[in-house]
Amino acid sequence: MVNKIKDLKEFQTIIESEKPVIIKFFTDWCPDCKRMDVFLPYVLENVKSRSIYEINRDQFPELAQKYDVMGIPSLLIFQTGKKIAHLHSANAKTEEQVTNFLNKSLL
Repeated sequence: MVNKIKDLKEFQTIIESEKPVIIKFFTDWCPDCKRMDVFLPYVLENVKSRSIYEINRDQFPELAQKYDVMGIPSLLIFQTGKKIAHLHSANAKTEEQVTNFLNKSLL
């Protein structure tokens, strides 16, 4: 299950986790985001022990800029407040691309 981040304080608390957390940057108008929503649950079955959250880039443009989110959807992985991996939108189009990224990044 993907949890929605509602404010900056919540975002900061989440990314401070000792365990890696996945943050999906999306927008409501993005067709690739909607496509990812279809296959993401299947991908996440293989990484059940990981937490995943999503944040609307249009509501938090300062975070998108701070973490170099130039396209959407983008998947970022944080641990102890640091971005440790980033799957840019151009490489996040298919289930295979997302699966490979998560398997490589969440060792």
